[in-house]
Amino acid sequence: MSDKEILKVMDVSKTFQVDAGEVTAMDNVSFTAEKGHVTTIVGPSGSGKTTLLYVVGSLEKPESGEIEVAGSDILDPGADLVRYRRESVGFVFQFFNLVPTLTALENVMLPMDLAGMQPAEQHRRAAELLERMGVSGRLLKARPGKMSGGENQRVAIARALANDPDVILADEPTGNLDTATGQTVIDILSGLAREENKCVLMVTHDESILEVSDKAFQMSDGRLSELTA
Repeated sequence: MSDKEILKVMDVSKTFQVDAGEVTAMDNVSFTAEKGHVTTIVGPSGSGKTTLLYVVGSLEKPESGEIEVAGSDILDPGADLVRYRRESVGFVFQFFNLVPTLTALENVMLPMDLAGMQPAEQHRRAAELLERMGVSGRLLKARPGKMSGGENQRVAIARALANDPDVILADEPTGNLDTATGQTVIDILSGLAREENKCVLMVTHDESILEVSDKAFQMSDGRLSELTA
């Protein structure tokens, strides 16, 4: 694995049992992703792209294959997956997945609290991250139900950055937003790669995101193929 290459997925397969039988969500999927780059996986609903993201984030476990992040095998039986999810990856979801009873500031502080950071530092860093995302003033104390979709997604991105992970995993980050707001979110995510050397991995059905991608793949029926310019 090169210095920039932080994520390596090798021959990973994942199946699910459904009423009609067995469904192959990932069929010997292999790819790499680098720091400072936006890697995008496009495909229709049901193609397996979200399952791929969840497997990389250790929210789902595959039947076979290898996944290395920063040189560590996250499928090793001894891997500390709680620490991995807390410190090495940040998640951005289509429907935000913010805690509805917490304010914007508290939602961003939550991952830092779980990591044992001191409250004063949590508050300082959360406010700083939200400011960078364009969320400030009265919005710091607003709850998700009182914010727009774009504001919620900005808070979700700030939360994903809370513990300064190397890898940002974004699942349909523009799927619940209007076109203009979606473009703003794309600009923010691509900026994290270009300006902060993050590895940004996005899965989406929105092919306009390909415009900011350094590497792109097509997902179809659980199989992955690289797209070329």
